[in-house]
Amino acid sequence: MHEYSVVQALLNQCEEVAEQNNAKMVTKVITKIGVMSGIETHLLQTAFDTFKEGTICDGAEFVIHKQKLKLQCKECQEEFEVDEVRYYCIHCESLKVKVLDGEDMYLMSLEMN
Repeated sequence: MHEYSVVQALLNQCEEVAEQNNAKMVTKVITKIGVMSGIETHLLQTAFDTFKEGTICDGAEFVIHKQKLKLQCKECQEEFEVDEVRYYCIHCESLKVKVLDGEDMYLMSLEMN
């Protein structure tokens, strides 16, 4: 389960940001997770709830925004989003598409005291 190592990296990043801002605690962590990131959101939530104890994020709310797969067709230039892994244009059915978003996980913002 790589979600545990992802959470460890996320908690380290939260600590660094909090330290840079002289914060004593993080009250909310907001993330964006792409449908193609390979991360199981329910496992990530469980891992965060488990590993946040005793850290600067102890008691923090963990918010996950799921990012659909955003593609651009190289034939008709249309941009579109899909909920599932689909590598063809929904407009012209071309297989020549470029991934614009939905493959990564981002720390979007922190609320701190």
